[in-house]
Amino acid sequence: MRAIDKPYIGYLNTPVLWTGTPHGLDIKQFVMPKHAMATCNLTVEGQLRLGKLVERFVAYELNQDDNIEILIENIQIQQNKRTLGELDCILKQADQLVHLEIVYKFYLYDPEVGTTELDHWIGPNRKDCLIDKLTKLKDKQLPLLYNPETKKHLDLLHISLKNMVQQVYFKAQLFVPYGLKSPRFNVLNPDCIQGFYISYKALDLFKTCKFYMPKKIDWLCVIEPQIPWETYTNFKKLIMPLMIRKTAPLCWVKHANGLTEKCFIVWWL
Repeated sequence: MRAIDKPYIGYLNTPVLWTGTPHGLDIKQFVMPKHAMATCNLTVEGQLRLGKLVERFVAYELNQDDNIEILIENIQIQQNKRTLGELDCILKQADQLVHLEIVYKFYLYDPEVGTTELDHWIGPNRKDCLIDKLTKLKDKQLPLLYNPETKKHLDLLHISLKNMVQQVYFKAQLFVPYGLKSPRFNVLNPDCIQGFYISYKALDLFKTCKFYMPKKIDWLCVIEPQIPWETYTNFKKLIMPLMIRKTAPLCWVKHANGLTEKCFIVWWL
């Protein structure tokens, strides 16, 4: 298996964060046709950020459908040399034009934050949160389509806004506090729960386990059993500098019985 296949398979296996258009969310999720190949023939040069790599994967998957034609990708909209934003993708599916925004996120459940199901999900380093991303989509990214500067770009490409719909393709991996029963979901997809998170101070609970810290691009991947696992002692030393820098890594844990799990080690608990 080629190196790019592993994060691609992980991307394919990641569920969408919600389905349809849930009440109170009002953002319609794109339904990807189900015929994706399990191998990826993309050539990726250099080090792409994880988000940009996911955009490449989405385009690759879309291009496998004969009924879909990608019209534009990653078009920056500027006004007087000031960037207003970027359109991820405009595609034609059968006779329907779709403005598609692509999102792939990792969120941790903190019941102490906010009061609603959407409020509780925060980024691993507490610098972002789901509700802020949804607000940005609704208030900035999706409305950009109707900006007069955007119309100039689309007119040059002979793309009409008439009857165009707006959707998102929002995938996520969700993590709950270690030992906490999974929260009840009314809006989000419970299949997105991929593991747990725990504080650095609580790692003593895993003294009998082995650990592996994948590179950021491999956060997408399914856990591989045949990797150079670190002992508890070595791993704790390995991630200490990240804790000092207030950076929460995604790690893979292998229990003594062979069970493997994904987890975030956080500095803020």
